[in-house]
Amino acid sequence: MVLDCKIRQFAAKYLLITLSAALFFFAGTGCKITYSFSGASISPLIKTVSVQYFQNRASLVQPALSQYLTYALIDKCKAQTHLSIVNGIGDVSFEGEITDYNTRPLTVSADARAATNRFTITVKVKFTNSIDPTLNFEQSFSRYQDYDSSLDLSQVEKDLSDKIVVLLVEDIFNQAFVNWN
Repeated sequence: MVLDCKIRQFAAKYLLITLSAALFFFAGTGCKITYSFSGASISPLIKTVSVQYFQNRASLVQPALSQYLTYALIDKCKAQTHLSIVNGIGDVSFEGEITDYNTRPLTVSADARAATNRFTITVKVKFTNSIDPTLNFEQSFSRYQDYDSSLDLSQVEKDLSDKIVVLLVEDIFNQAFVNWN
């Protein structure tokens, strides 16, 4: 009985060691894709990213928006990927321009005055992946925030543009790095 118990303990330890060795062997081989908590899937062949300055070509120009958008995208890439930021051309690169920055009436009240306005920012982005060109894209991204028309745009512009930039950067990042297909 004691011998039978020792044989079972030995067999269990042997099986555990064998399974552990097999797990380490198979984990170290094969093709890899790096995943992050953001859902980004980036090939380990990609080491660098570059973000070119986003020029503001909208008819209404907010001077700080170009710099703010550019740095927000750089910060997102730093925080959500393992990639090194480079000034030249990276393995993947972003470039683009702000094409629209406007506010328009959205709803009209009974006295024919705007009750709600919509503030919109549109950005055209060209993403180049030199490792896998099938992932390249050139696309416009647009986001908006609504605000009460009793407020002047200058009163809410900074807060609304900050919120919109966060949404735009999230959309751009997801299009470039989150491949759900």
